[in-house]
Amino acid sequence: MLPWFRAARTPRTRSVFAALLLAVTLLAAPTATATAATPTAAAAATPTAAAAATSRGWNDYSCKPSAAHPRPVVLVHGTFGNSVDNWLFLAPYLVNRGYCVFSLDYGQLPGVPFFHGLGPIDKSAEQLDVFVDKVLASTGAPKADIVGHSQGGMMPNYYLKFLGGAPKVNALIGLAPDNHGTTLLGLTKLLPYFPGVDKFISDKTPGLADQVAGSPFITKLTAGGDTVPGVRYTVIATKYDQVVTPYRTQYLDGPNVRNVLLQDLCPLDLSEHVAIGTIDRIAFHEVANALDPARATPTTCSSVIG
Repeated sequence: MLPWFRAARTPRTRSVFAALLLAVTLLAAPTATATAATPTAAAAATPTAAAAATSRGWNDYSCKPSAAHPRPVVLVHGTFGNSVDNWLFLAPYLVNRGYCVFSLDYGQLPGVPFFHGLGPIDKSAEQLDVFVDKVLASTGAPKADIVGHSQGGMMPNYYLKFLGGAPKVNALIGLAPDNHGTTLLGLTKLLPYFPGVDKFISDKTPGLADQVAGSPFITKLTAGGDTVPGVRYTVIATKYDQVVTPYRTQYLDGPNVRNVLLQDLCPLDLSEHVAIGTIDRIAFHEVANALDPARATPTTCSSVIG
């Protein structure tokens, strides 16, 4: 979840943002490290944001995968994020390493610009399905690799399990994904004490309600196992995550799964939920390793300058 907010100007937007503010107040306090990405949010508000992304090398539909990196990488933003702001550092990092990189917006609500990932997650997965097909058709590649942050690391699991995505995906890499939902430090347990709030959040921001541990969506997603055959999974977590909690619930269980804790690689890494997906180059190094395990190099504290 990326807690970045703007002023609401229409009645529809005000009503939705009232729900957002209430949900965030009850469920997820904004994090200090979000300020690292906040100055760029204004850029995403302009019509040139997508063009700026292309000029920096990603979302370039003329890109053709190389022999060294034969699959395009699809980046899936987190809740409250968008296809530009979430990836201002990771996308160029991967482009500079020779990958064709693409990012999408999903989960838009009517009248709410810039802040996405708020719609029903099963519908967001349908948007990912369409986008992956578009990327594969453009690049000519038979499969893609997916890298997602927060909801963006979890939502593709629905695409793989229920929408026929598995044959089109080689690897799914999640940065702080809420694969089993979140308790938000136990705050979700307070919802029953606020009559009507649960329904209000579900009605106004279903993408938030879907991510609560034990929700009908999470129950359906995790039934029958965490993974599907033929896909490699990597989960990259931080023990300082204050949004997807407990952090170990991010881990997946199954074959072809690698669960990584940043602090096992670098005890000095203090990244929390926002930073791990937006600015942490140690996490980025692990993403690169997961995309190309045959050429993986050890990830250490020095990876921040690599």
